[in-house]
Amino acid sequence: MLNLLDLKLGRDLRALKSQALAVALVMACGLAMMIMTRSLIQSLDDARANYYEKHRFAEVFAELKRAPESLRQQIAVLPGVAAVETGIEVSVTLDLPNLAVPASGLINAVPERRPVVLNQLYLRRGRLLEGAGTGEVLVSEAFAEANALGPGDEIAAILNGRRQELRVVGIVLAPQYVFEARPGSALPDNQTFGIFWMREQELAEAFNLQGAFNEVAVSLAPGASEPEVIAALDRLLKPYGGLGAYGRSEHPSDIRVDDEIRVLEGLSFGFPLVFLSVAAFMTHSVMSRQIALQREQIAILKAFGFANRTIAWHFIKFALVIVVVGTALGTAGGFALGRQLVDMYHLFFRFPVLAFEPATGAIVGSLVASSAAALLGVASAVRKVVRLSPAQAMRPEPPASFRPALAERLGLARYLAVSVRMALRNIERKPWQAGFTCVALAMATGILIIPNAFRDGVRHILDFQWDTVQRQTATVSLVEPGPLRAAHDFAQLPGVIHTEPFRTVLVEMAAGHRSRRLAMHGLVNQGDLNRVIGLDGRPLTVRGRGLIISEALGETLGIQPGDTVTIRVLQGKRREVTLPVGGFSQDFAGIASFMELGALNRLLGEGDQISGAFMSVAGGQWEAFLRALKETPQAAGVVIKDAMRQSFRQTTAESIGLIQVIYSTFATVVAFGIVYNSARIALSERSRELATLRVLGFSRSDVGRVLVGELVLLAAVALPLGLWLGSGMAGLLIASINTETVRLPLVLSSSNYAYATLVIVLATTLSAWVACRKLHQLDLVGALKAAE
Repeated sequence: MLNLLDLKLGRDLRALKSQALAVALVMACGLAMMIMTRSLIQSLDDARANYYEKHRFAEVFAELKRAPESLRQQIAVLPGVAAVETGIEVSVTLDLPNLAVPASGLINAVPERRPVVLNQLYLRRGRLLEGAGTGEVLVSEAFAEANALGPGDEIAAILNGRRQELRVVGIVLAPQYVFEARPGSALPDNQTFGIFWMREQELAEAFNLQGAFNEVAVSLAPGASEPEVIAALDRLLKPYGGLGAYGRSEHPSDIRVDDEIRVLEGLSFGFPLVFLSVAAFMTHSVMSRQIALQREQIAILKAFGFANRTIAWHFIKFALVIVVVGTALGTAGGFALGRQLVDMYHLFFRFPVLAFEPATGAIVGSLVASSAAALLGVASAVRKVVRLSPAQAMRPEPPASFRPALAERLGLARYLAVSVRMALRNIERKPWQAGFTCVALAMATGILIIPNAFRDGVRHILDFQWDTVQRQTATVSLVEPGPLRAAHDFAQLPGVIHTEPFRTVLVEMAAGHRSRRLAMHGLVNQGDLNRVIGLDGRPLTVRGRGLIISEALGETLGIQPGDTVTIRVLQGKRREVTLPVGGFSQDFAGIASFMELGALNRLLGEGDQISGAFMSVAGGQWEAFLRALKETPQAAGVVIKDAMRQSFRQTTAESIGLIQVIYSTFATVVAFGIVYNSARIALSERSRELATLRVLGFSRSDVGRVLVGELVLLAAVALPLGLWLGSGMAGLLIASINTETVRLPLVLSSSNYAYATLVIVLATTLSAWVACRKLHQLDLVGALKAAE
């Protein structure tokens, strides 16, 4: 008996192949995104775990002013410490012959008299610093690639005010620089900022740090308490200018990897949930119609002794065939897209090996999720099969009750064509079915809004961050905080139109039991080059002792404007003060806090000091400005606004844009599938009525208008509902993937709505054309045969 039902299943699948394929494609799109994102999560997570383990990435870190090397032994015997690595890290200015813009970097010391026990280097090309030698450096891979550097090339660096020629001998990676960016920056700028390694003795002599260190990293013993080790390390380093120890979870590089994984986790849930919900709805529509058309066949099967469970399983297998096809297509698509996208992560993260690893668990999960969606969609239809008695099923469904539509009862009949009136009557005759079709079309519209909201968010960031907030041409930082007159010196450089000094200091901000390490920026009152923008889009004024923090920092600390926070300065006199939060600023990268420059200097108790200046430079003198800046010894680094904008385009914007294109393509496929499926179901349900109209003398075009008119009316109602629904889903999804380092605003543009509307109009037109072609091929005699 099962073989006979399997033959019937094959015939049913052939008869409904286009509708079944449409459902399978919708399901495949959702599963492909699930498998792609889960596989990328596994690839990143495994690459990070392997790298950290093999190269012994430390677990607690601390920077300080200067401490004697003898302190290393005291750190090693602290309870909970398993291994210690001390070193030197200094900022330098670079001069690359092929780079007009001044570059900067960090140089780390490589010990010569002892092995490196933590944060071990990975050699990509060339050789390590072996034996004796001078003027040799290792270069980070990201900087080397951006500037076409290789072993044997030479660069110039300003080491503590002295220019020195350095020769590159190796290209390396380091676990603490998986994500390589300037300290405090959420974006990489690999062309003008790099990481270097030099022999410890040579670097120490250049910066007068012989027998001393200014950074320390430790690993923890099994069972050790990280907070207790951090507290003990802070007490030990405080007399030496310690800036506060922190764990791996607060390490800037590791935070960025964590944030990317968090984004992928949000995407692996949000989009598949929407698509699989649509697939469940479409499965329900197809199966409900299939069972309604096969009432008599079901009755005959029951009359011949087929059990309810056997018949129910037959219809469930119809849905499971769709699941198998959808899962196969989704798995293949997810793997193919994942392999392409994993290469994109080399723009951000530098691992020795970052290979695509298919998440086998995701395949099982996708099979379970798609099966659940299909069974959810088919459940109510199967219940009807079980409850249907043979005698009842042998009788045709009772004729529907026809009456004039509401528009006709309101006296509008003379303004409506006959086809429109018939479409309205059918909608009112089957309100639940019309409602389901309308919801399906609304979902098709809504899912088109989501991916383009990503695109519009990126465009808004580009305009907001680098035109509205940052209006300077360049930002120049000093080697060490200096007097206010340094800003006046910068103003004398060629082409400089206007300068605004700033001060930056590392602080720990606490509210209750929550705290966060970050940079506090002191800005001039009513500055025009680097502005603080409020949540309403208007500039905020930093004045007095008022404190302005980014909205993301407020969420992290759980505070609102008007609340107070405790500021612990981690530099200089290490003062502690409680300040009120005057307002929230709007930004989309990292976290920040702002005070008026004079108020910050009074808090520090160090006089009128600045860390650098924002500059507006005339375009015609840009090259002269860069040449002069290279010859300015007090300039430790320069950030070019256009370079940062380009970096964002090439990294964050490009990755989001690629994901947006993939999701937009999937959303378009799903939208067409939903509309097409709705049109085919409408045709199969009304084939007898439409055939009757043809026999009564209606032309093919008249009958086609009756069919198409109903679909058009429902699409017209569904469009505004879908735009509203899509706006809500876009807001929820973007909120779920926003992180501390990079956040997307919800921007719903008219072009987004226009695109969604256009796709639905095209899908409706194409589906109506296909339905009309099928209508023209309708067997009038077969369709008019009443089941008795």
